[in-house]
Amino acid sequence: MLSYYRRRTPGFISDIIIMRLSPVSQHLLVFISVLSLKIITWTNSAVSALFYPFGSAAGDTINAAVDDGSSSVIQLLSPFLFFDRTYQQIYVNNNGHLTFNEPSSAYVPYSFPARGSQDIIAGLWTDLDNRPRGVVSYNQYTSGNVLTRATQDINTHFPNLYFTASWVFVATWDKVAYYSLTNTETSFQVVLISGRNFSFILMNYGDIAVTRHLVQAGYDTINSTHYFVIPGSNNGSSISNLRNSSNVNVPGRWAFRVDGGSNSNKGNLTTHYHQFVHHHNVLYPEMILLRWPRELNAQKNKTN
Repeated sequence: MLSYYRRRTPGFISDIIIMRLSPVSQHLLVFISVLSLKIITWTNSAVSALFYPFGSAAGDTINAAVDDGSSSVIQLLSPFLFFDRTYQQIYVNNNGHLTFNEPSSAYVPYSFPARGSQDIIAGLWTDLDNRPRGVVSYNQYTSGNVLTRATQDINTHFPNLYFTASWVFVATWDKVAYYSLTNTETSFQVVLISGRNFSFILMNYGDIAVTRHLVQAGYDTINSTHYFVIPGSNNGSSISNLRNSSNVNVPGRWAFRVDGGSNSNKGNLTTHYHQFVHHHNVLYPEMILLRWPRELNAQKNKTN
């Protein structure tokens, strides 16, 4: 049976379709879209294509395999403007987040808005452990194919800016385990891109293992003047859906303009979501479908 819902919240209209299959069917197929219904397909090759070059083959610097560890201070080859502050350095923390003024060993993520004293970019902040498996690495570029690709991506995701990338920083967590769960693998990437007075963040997600650890993905500034939580990213039981969600119509990618310029991110809050849910897994998809428009509407209000 096919059910159709239209839910209105201030400033948002969300179309929701729920397909109920007979008990003998093996899967429930759910499509969600805020503002308009679009079907997004996903394949392993599509997800791997999201990632910028990484690892030893790309000449990355690799973080030491230390629980709750961090990189040493990384001097940026070009200043990075993050809303009201310009940074010349950064730290890549093994637990899935970037900080600017000092490294962070925190394995329990702050709930954004934290109204704290530091700027944080959280690709997937949780209790990760690169000792049993996985690699945390980083690199930065000021020329070459990576800049060409970044220029194309930003102009696709943020049209009419006529942007040209002059610097790219890539941090990758490749098949890293959760702490005490050595058989798990989680892969994601945070890409910082700048050029002229523009700054952007891409968050790319591959396979993300479910977890009981607390999780958080998004960003938060000092005093939470600006913050964003990727909808659903603070629920470890459904965190694997990051590889299917997007605000730029590319499954597994979230893109943000973070220089604080006019209308930053206002045009990029439409989320498309494509999920296969096993019918025996009691996730109450109707509840998920009704919750997402509220979450996206809240994110929209933060940018106004």
